[in-house]
Amino acid sequence: MTRSAKGGRSAMRLIGTVAVVTGLAVAATGCVSGGADAGSSGAAGDPTPGGELTVLLDSGFSGGWATGLDPATSNTTGANLAQNAAIFGGLFTLEPDGDGGGEIVPNQAEDHSWSDDGLTLTITLREGITFTDGTPLNAEAVVWNWIRALNSGSTGTPRLQLDQTIPAPELGDEFMTSLWDALPADVDQAAVERQLGAIQAVDDLTVTMTLAAVNGALVNGFPTSSLNLIASPTAYAATSPEEFSLNPVGAGPFVITSDKMSERLELTKNPDYFKPGLPYLDAINFQSVAGDQVGYQTLLAGQGDVIEGLSSVPLITEATNNPDVEVHLGTPTSPYVIQLNTRAAPFDDIKAREAIYYATDFDAINEGLFKGQGEMSQSFTASGGLFYEPAVDGYRTYDLDKAKALVKELGGLTVTLGTTDIVTARSVITALQTQWAEAGIDVSINAEPLGDVITRFIKGDWQSLLQTAGAWDPSVGIGVGVRFGSTSPFSGTPLPEGAASAQDALQKGLQTELDVLLAEAVATNDDDERKAKYEEIAKYISDQAYAPFGMAFSPAQVTRKGVHGPGLDDPIPALSVNQGVLYDRVWVESGQ
Repeated sequence: MTRSAKGGRSAMRLIGTVAVVTGLAVAATGCVSGGADAGSSGAAGDPTPGGELTVLLDSGFSGGWATGLDPATSNTTGANLAQNAAIFGGLFTLEPDGDGGGEIVPNQAEDHSWSDDGLTLTITLREGITFTDGTPLNAEAVVWNWIRALNSGSTGTPRLQLDQTIPAPELGDEFMTSLWDALPADVDQAAVERQLGAIQAVDDLTVTMTLAAVNGALVNGFPTSSLNLIASPTAYAATSPEEFSLNPVGAGPFVITSDKMSERLELTKNPDYFKPGLPYLDAINFQSVAGDQVGYQTLLAGQGDVIEGLSSVPLITEATNNPDVEVHLGTPTSPYVIQLNTRAAPFDDIKAREAIYYATDFDAINEGLFKGQGEMSQSFTASGGLFYEPAVDGYRTYDLDKAKALVKELGGLTVTLGTTDIVTARSVITALQTQWAEAGIDVSINAEPLGDVITRFIKGDWQSLLQTAGAWDPSVGIGVGVRFGSTSPFSGTPLPEGAASAQDALQKGLQTELDVLLAEAVATNDDDERKAKYEEIAKYISDQAYAPFGMAFSPAQVTRKGVHGPGLDDPIPALSVNQGVLYDRVWVESGQ
């Protein structure tokens, strides 16, 4: 079985030794892959079946699913990892490796392998898995889902370089009718036919995907991608697209009983789940809350059991000292980054970008907001992920005099700085506003819900945005390609010469020098070669002053006592800001 490389251990933690000892004292539970019998033991004892949990999610990020939970059309796939894990399970999971890192493990897939030339991925599915409507999760269902994902507009779908020279096989009328009915009315049917040549069901349990170029990050990206989430084609055909986005049908450990979009999602145990003895819980609810303070107070009031992704350092410190709750810290993978939109004034001028670099003192913000315990990075990597390299040669560090001189040379600088409406991010942009003002920069700040930030990105209606950049593998999830590839909707780097838009660049096959470097970083399965290429990319981004980087952190998982499971008290490196949680193995001690 082919497995991906493991992530590194964290060099620092968000709030220090006391929290680590308090929050991570429980021994790690054992990993269960695929259909193996469930079971884990440690200081907490053996898992206890039964019980119900309410998980609290910040409405500014993971607690928002305004575009629904249908993997093919959702624009918040990476944020809604918790909901997706519970409903769909996934072909692959990122599992804790017992050493602070992670590894990709087949889940609904039984195995995967690459052809000798590294171009054809073969995935073998586990036999006997059914969706919760009773229909089989087979190779044909995977093909149906992947084609939908590639053509239905979800920003959670990776861009693939498929081999479009392979003839499509003869496919049955029933399958093709189901597929065409599930695709947008204006879909490019010729493009779909080419995709059906590259993505094929070889037999009932075997799927192949043939690429035009090697992609060393493809499988690493599955757990945060819509390609990982397989929904029932039969259930989709039996309802409307709108209803399916509210109540998608998967083969995961739980079944939706109620979905109030971006408010509350209620699920009950799937009695036919393919892993014997799992899930442990009888029911699970995901409750959206208006920020860290509300979430923490809700937990203390007994109206919640788990907070996923508590990011407020003062609240984490308070929770660490509270004997009624437990705090668990993961290893960070995603540094903060100030993205600058180079396609419009003022940041089409490198001097304006340099002024932001020199005016930004992330070290001071780390001391003031993160008590000095944030992990500083000058690139898109952090210690919990692969290919970690914190320093970049020639990186522009804080220098107020240089910032003032550049602002004066520019004749002044007026900037709008936005972010996602999360308490820590709001605090950081407020600090940045103060710092930049000292350099003579006129700054307006704005924090918006995740959906509004996504809309701004897609429309190009922004100047600077505080976000995070990074992932367990730098090229997947909200990684370097998403933040800096010229044709990504979430990037502000220059378009290729001769391109009027990202779509135009894609159609004409145009690339920037950075695009070429990004492609080369995944054009090999050799980890040493990939690491060298990411160092080159980090240097290029720094030299062009595209985006200053800051603290990396993994928000805390806070639980009431007696709650255990992978991603809670057994850390998993963050896939997309927050850790993933494998809810089929979450359990509650009896009497808790």
